[in-house]
Amino acid sequence: MNIAMVSEHANPLAAIGGVDAGGQNVHVAELARALAGRGHRVTVYTRHDAPGLARRVRLGRRLQVVHVPAGPPSEVPKDELLPYMPDFAEFLRSEWSARPPDIVHAHFWMSGFASLLAARDRGVPVVQTFHALGAVKRRHQRDADPSPPERIRIEAAVGRSAALVLATAADEVDELTQLGVPRAAVTVIPCGVDVQNFSPDGPIAPRGERPRLVAVGRLVPRKGFDLAIEALRAVSDAELLIVGGPPAAELTADPEAARLRALAERCDVADRVTLTGRVDRTALPPLLRSADAVICMPRYEPFGMTALEAMACGVPVVASAVGGLTDTVVDGVSGELVRSPTPARLAAVLRSLLADPFRLGAYRTSGVDRARARYSWARIALDTEAAYERVLAGGGVGAEHVDEPVEAAR
Repeated sequence: MNIAMVSEHANPLAAIGGVDAGGQNVHVAELARALAGRGHRVTVYTRHDAPGLARRVRLGRRLQVVHVPAGPPSEVPKDELLPYMPDFAEFLRSEWSARPPDIVHAHFWMSGFASLLAARDRGVPVVQTFHALGAVKRRHQRDADPSPPERIRIEAAVGRSAALVLATAADEVDELTQLGVPRAAVTVIPCGVDVQNFSPDGPIAPRGERPRLVAVGRLVPRKGFDLAIEALRAVSDAELLIVGGPPAAELTADPEAARLRALAERCDVADRVTLTGRVDRTALPPLLRSADAVICMPRYEPFGMTALEAMACGVPVVASAVGGLTDTVVDGVSGELVRSPTPARLAAVLRSLLADPFRLGAYRTSGVDRARARYSWARIALDTEAAYERVLAGGGVGAEHVDEPVEAAR
């Protein structure tokens, strides 16, 4: 197959850990690589977001990244990119005029919007993965949600217009049906994990005698790092490493890092909390392996890739029972799910788990088995390929809905 992947803000070549660079970047990069490894030709289209970038970057005989000129060649917050999507779509339309792809796989709602604009006159089916839904974000962030007001309407129209929507978790299916996407038009294919690099075997980052808790993610309030810091007060002698955000040298200027450090001071645990800043992807498995447990306490989470990476490394996970984490972490088997988490509840779970070597060992084994059996990129690529083939066998874009995203954007 000739596959076009569209990922307008999440460049698969980007450094992970910035405000708008996270799990989606990893997902697009790894899925594209795995599909190319299965013999398909894959082109990833992403926005030209820095000066001096090559228009085309070859990553192998069957895989390339194309930087699309849409908006300024500089970083722009993803919530401000919608006005540039018509230009993005026009570039795609031009690219696909001579040799259209067999199928388009759009990642995120704006990519779906641009992809449908570009593909609608060519009969090329568009498969959509949202990664996050605006309705869920609005529900949790309310007035703090920076998404453009058109997002939810366009998202619903994209979902109804796509040939197939790939949800990353069962929780997302219910949300999509509430947006009017037919249940039959949705298939669940989760995110994956690189089980070669994220494995129990390999180097372990240095650590002391204290029990070590690790939390990983972008430094944004919804990730719940503050909850972990407050819980640490009641988990005597444990240390907490918070991994992610800007590079370490820039942490002092980061408002969320400053907020978390001030909270650690107020909770009298500043000597046991370390913010590492952004780390290279190659340094993450050793850090995870050094942990007694990994904490994932987001207020909401479409999938939760960190939990999966920890499980693949053989590290027990303590996670909030939200979104995709309820699929990934099997409560009492590969980790612990905390419902309606508070600092006291989280602390109680952590104390109980750290005091139980048998349970820690069982979670390590079960987590590795689950990650390898269900979430390897080889398995995810195989499932995605099968979804593409079903779409191609069933015809093209649902023409009765394809103009909806355009109308919704007006």
